[in-house]
Amino acid sequence: MERNGDFSGGDNKSLPDVQINGENPVLTSNLFLDHVGEVVLTINSDGLSWNLVESICKEQDESPCLGIKLASKSETAIKFSDVYAVEFIDWGLVQESILGNARGCLLGHASEMYRFTVHGFHRSKNQPSLWAPCVYTFGHKDMDTCQLCFNRITACLNMVTGRPKSLLVFVHPKSGKGNGCRTWEAVAPIFSRAKIKTKVMVTQRAGQAFDVMSSITNEDLNVYDGVIAVGGDGLFNEILNGLLSSKLKASYPPTPTDFLHSGEKDGCIMLHESNKTVAEASDHIEDTSPLLPGTEEGCCNTDQGPSFSLPNKWFRFGVIPAGSTDAVVICTTGTRDPVTSALHIVLGKRVCLDIAQVVRWKTTSTSKEEPCIRYAATFSGYGFYGDVIRESEKYRWMGPKRYDYAGTMVFLRHRSYEAEIAYLEVKSEESSSASEEVIRGSRKRALWGLPKNSERKPCRINCNVCTSTSHPMPAHNGEGSRWLQSKGRFLSIGAAVISCRNERAPDGLVADAHLSDGFLHLILVKDCPHALYLWHLTQLAKKGGNPLNFAFVEHHKTTAFTFTSSGEESVWNVDGELFQAHKLSAQVFRGLVSLFATGPEV
Repeated sequence: MERNGDFSGGDNKSLPDVQINGENPVLTSNLFLDHVGEVVLTINSDGLSWNLVESICKEQDESPCLGIKLASKSETAIKFSDVYAVEFIDWGLVQESILGNARGCLLGHASEMYRFTVHGFHRSKNQPSLWAPCVYTFGHKDMDTCQLCFNRITACLNMVTGRPKSLLVFVHPKSGKGNGCRTWEAVAPIFSRAKIKTKVMVTQRAGQAFDVMSSITNEDLNVYDGVIAVGGDGLFNEILNGLLSSKLKASYPPTPTDFLHSGEKDGCIMLHESNKTVAEASDHIEDTSPLLPGTEEGCCNTDQGPSFSLPNKWFRFGVIPAGSTDAVVICTTGTRDPVTSALHIVLGKRVCLDIAQVVRWKTTSTSKEEPCIRYAATFSGYGFYGDVIRESEKYRWMGPKRYDYAGTMVFLRHRSYEAEIAYLEVKSEESSSASEEVIRGSRKRALWGLPKNSERKPCRINCNVCTSTSHPMPAHNGEGSRWLQSKGRFLSIGAAVISCRNERAPDGLVADAHLSDGFLHLILVKDCPHALYLWHLTQLAKKGGNPLNFAFVEHHKTTAFTFTSSGEESVWNVDGELFQAHKLSAQVFRGLVSLFATGPEV
């Protein structure tokens, strides 16, 4: 049922809100859209749509004068799912009509009237993953007419579920190029318009976010709909480890029968006290203003209240990128843009993310200590990857460029390490390069030319692989599964949870790794000539490259693996942070946490 009315007179009053069969009727009104002209606005249960009452400028959508972009005629609707706020802004100027003069410039006639604005977003035509805010300002001489439309839109937005109301925000002041605070200040108005309460903490030292998240009570945690990291992957990892170290109750990873480790207790719940080393996570500095203006700092204690379970699809993590690589953001939103990430958060988007549990059993071959647990959302690496992180610590003054310099230094040294890897066989695995036949067949290709790309199925929005109800072999139970082994000298050992795409590796370490399929991608790079390893690394940095199709590279999909060093040791790189381990085991939890994201768009 439609409600029609000519509201151009200026003295119309609001009409009664009638419901038909328990549903809101369609509301149709004549208003003025700023920089467009008089339109017929229609509000239904799905969103807004409008049509020009009279199109004066029929040929041009944008002005050739001054390069001013006017509202496109194609932009005549917006869904409530794409609207994050509506504001009643009272009396002011609205560009009523558009006229063309003799010089080709478009001139408008502005009038004062009551106004309300609708805040949403639109996708970039060239980069669909890049979202930009858009604002539509509607006006009318009669306040009741504007108020009626505003109230209807507000009521419809209130019916949209899944959007956050309260968020805990951590800001890394010196993340990446030191843009943490400026990044938050740039996107904070989006949260204000959406009427989301934010408690903002600017971290002052290493491990502060970990300490807060590990000590926060369940009662305090349940006040928030999520926690946001304004920084890089390091800050996100610190927050993630803080929460999981105190809230997740899980057994240690499965291991082969001959994998001996001190302090093992079958089925034992992890020891939270052993995780204190995570507090050394990201590079924080002293700051005289721990909180941004308008916020207050609360203290957290160790008293636990109501239960907080994991996985928890309602409580979500968010990342607003301000770091050096921002792999988590790129892999979950498809772009490295703070505004896009902020829009994902306020609109309540959700995507599940696998998390790897990494357990250190021994720091050195002779050490005896309790197991230490870390959680990784992106990647854990040894050898080349660990050496780069260790080397880069010497050059923090260089900022993000230190990784390029450290990588070059480590590559020139070309050090390999002897180790033994065991991993659970995945029966559905079809293309592991572990078999001798594949290795022999690929050796010649690696020397004379790379094979063509195999058919890749990268993770995308609404990914059917991640949403599939079929699950891989349970990581907590290795019974009935074969443990396979690989032993020798390795230049690098890596376990990717997701593709790890970033600006240095546009396709990531594993192009077809998924966000929530329950698998780790184990990448073993055996000792090889300098030139061939350089070829492998250049393929990583190349769009459409084939870094895994070499004879000296093994790629295995698995749910759990173990590692034992057999000689001179490197150090592990767990989500960009140093982790010394002589013996460790790891497993993956499928979809353990949820993020404010959709997955990258095509």
